[in-house]
Amino acid sequence: MLDRLDQQPADALLALIKLYDADPRADKIDLGVGVYRTDDGATPVFAAVKAAEQKLVAEQDSKAYLGPEGDMGFVHALMPYVFGAQNPTMDGRIDGMQAPGGTGGLRLAFALAKRAGIKRIITGGPTWPNHPQILADLGMESVNFNHARADGTADLDALRTAIANAQDGDALLLHGCCHNPTGIDYTPAQWDEIAALVADSGLLPIIDLAYQGLGQGMEEDAAGMRKVLAAVPEALICYSCDKNFGLYRERVGALYVLTRSAADTAKVLTNGHILARVNWSQPPDHGAAAARIVLEDAGLTRQWLAELDEMRGRMREVRDALAAADNRVAGLDLTAIATQNGLFSILNLDKDQILAIRERHGVYMAGSGRINVAGLTMGNIEKFIAALADVAG
Repeated sequence: MLDRLDQQPADALLALIKLYDADPRADKIDLGVGVYRTDDGATPVFAAVKAAEQKLVAEQDSKAYLGPEGDMGFVHALMPYVFGAQNPTMDGRIDGMQAPGGTGGLRLAFALAKRAGIKRIITGGPTWPNHPQILADLGMESVNFNHARADGTADLDALRTAIANAQDGDALLLHGCCHNPTGIDYTPAQWDEIAALVADSGLLPIIDLAYQGLGQGMEEDAAGMRKVLAAVPEALICYSCDKNFGLYRERVGALYVLTRSAADTAKVLTNGHILARVNWSQPPDHGAAAARIVLEDAGLTRQWLAELDEMRGRMREVRDALAAADNRVAGLDLTAIATQNGLFSILNLDKDQILAIRERHGVYMAGSGRINVAGLTMGNIEKFIAALADVAG
């Protein structure tokens, strides 16, 4: 019976990784893989996380199951950073559970929405490719609107239209910060309007907060989401620690729910526990336990936040350097890159230009033109700018 399955195309990003690995050029540049890199090109373990792991190894006395909700100490320790230090539970209206990475949180959120009778999720495109793939696997419809304008800013008119055309019982997926793949975030004033529009529409907001701390700062990156949560009775929040703790392979995430009452919160989470049980049974423990230890120790917390500041500062330097080179690259507007946030931006290159920059210069990026700005360093950025000028001019 297994021979009835159709051959599936290779994942485009994984195929790009193989091509990069096979390239013998010493000065090749990888802008495809979505992980943070230092100016030396490394993706190190955070020093704060390493110290927490050492403490975990010394003190952990059991590997017994925690349950489908995971490490609730981790879930609750994270909440003041996500929702604000003042009453982060909103008097019991917010609580959560651990998930295997941000992807696990999204899978739970979409599945919970489906259980609640939601069939359509409104999403801004381009979006992270796994969003529509998860929705399709769940048999849910993805209704798209245009997120980005040609000038590198958010298309709020398209969002207004999408909300106005929404059907009763729809949900709206929003990127909390550091939009993947464009890096284009809403301004504070736009978030004010979005919060009001969503509240008036009755849509269920689902917020993907996967890069908190990598845009403008921990508080700034959560501010837009908090405005929405203050305006609506219900929401689902999907969180990832992969990027801001550097815990990529440990798969550390959470799903938070906002409901009308503490009783409703408890009821919704019982459904989340059942969905987790039939998907992965229980989430992996090690990474979440290490993050919890960091968050429970004031010294480690300060160290973690300092490391996060350094990451954010380095990516800002790269963005500023690219924007400053705009007059050196004919036919391509780089100025908006300085106003965007996080790991990603999209360059307006066609497929032939993307192939040419790879073949001529060993620069590897996604077929959409999405680049990981953290793949650029002060040592290779001049080569990259020259390569852009060659293929875009």
